[in-house]
Amino acid sequence: MVSLKTQFVFTALFVAGSASAAGHIKRHGFQHHHHSQCRSRLASSTEVAASSDLLVAHPHSTARHHPATTAATTSKFVTSIRPATSTSAIVHHSSSSAVVHTTTTNLHLPTPTTSTTHVTTTTVTPAPTTTTMLANLPTTSKAAVAPHAASLVPNNVKAGIAGGDAYPYMKDHIGWWYDWSPDPSKPGTPIAVPMLWGGGTADSQDAQRLAAFEHLSTAPSYVLGFEEPDCPSGSGSAGMSVEDGVAKWEELIAPLRKKGTKLGSPSMCKQIDETWLAEFAQKITTPWDFTAVHINKNNLDGVKKDIAHYMTYGKPIWVTEFACVNDHNGFVPCTDQKEINNFINEVVPYFESEPNVYAYAYSNGLGLGDVWPLMNGNSLSESGRTYLAAISQFH
Repeated sequence: MVSLKTQFVFTALFVAGSASAAGHIKRHGFQHHHHSQCRSRLASSTEVAASSDLLVAHPHSTARHHPATTAATTSKFVTSIRPATSTSAIVHHSSSSAVVHTTTTNLHLPTPTTSTTHVTTTTVTPAPTTTTMLANLPTTSKAAVAPHAASLVPNNVKAGIAGGDAYPYMKDHIGWWYDWSPDPSKPGTPIAVPMLWGGGTADSQDAQRLAAFEHLSTAPSYVLGFEEPDCPSGSGSAGMSVEDGVAKWEELIAPLRKKGTKLGSPSMCKQIDETWLAEFAQKITTPWDFTAVHINKNNLDGVKKDIAHYMTYGKPIWVTEFACVNDHNGFVPCTDQKEINNFINEVVPYFESEPNVYAYAYSNGLGLGDVWPLMNGNSLSESGRTYLAAISQFH
């Protein structure tokens, strides 16, 4: 009985809701739309030295790229494991890993926004169908669904950081991190996620990264695709044609999928005005597993619009970079500390509660002014402390 209900807990939790060189700053002259400003590459000089679901079919997609198979669920679901307030289930959380101990056989499930499911006997009452669906989730069995979700939330912790300067302060509260290199490495539990930054032609560092990626000795748990190939190289973006991107993807990234690696899409700098990724999705033969998204906004409504756009690709979302930026008429980093603090304290709970966001990372480094970066010298800045406090409420 306990075994059955414990299995159901994990299932129900899912169903109830499913650097570039120092000073290398992007300042593109792209003037198509106020959402389309390409943003700065965020990586500190120390990192450069240290590293050599309301889902619909995408209008440009094919059945091969975006399977129509979905699983019905309720409209809200938090994928990260958090301490339970119920006395019937106790979650012991340490750093970025979690162990669930069931102390009774009466388990109280989270209350969905549209309905409530209770377990009082061994008979399972499934949650009713709503209009919200999760991307590409198999419907054949519970055993197939739960591992899929868990495998796309690194260490069962959504929160992460882009860049490693603040890692010592953040490591106990994040599930993952990366530094735009193919071989990020730091001690601790958070998963280091490699990236194939570009096609090797942007500059010497791009060439070095490509060579290092070609010689990866083991298949990583996750890998990130190209860094903003839709903006010109020379300002911190990879600057690749769709054809070159497809070729490198099929040659170097796609084979990792057969080895168990979860593939992240290339990330776009033009945000909701991107067209590169739509064309890329049509031409590749091996689809990505999660969509990597860059968000540069200074309000929650703007963030939600970006997420809604990328949800049309029908895949779980990783926000691999987010920053407080006014992009209405250009690219203007936020400099007011109160505005930044409010932004952080709005977007973190949103990312945690949004069922289509499986991971998110605070952008840290150059190009975003002096107030946004996580670090101020050798210690956390106020922005860094605000982010740490925000994610500590969940992890």
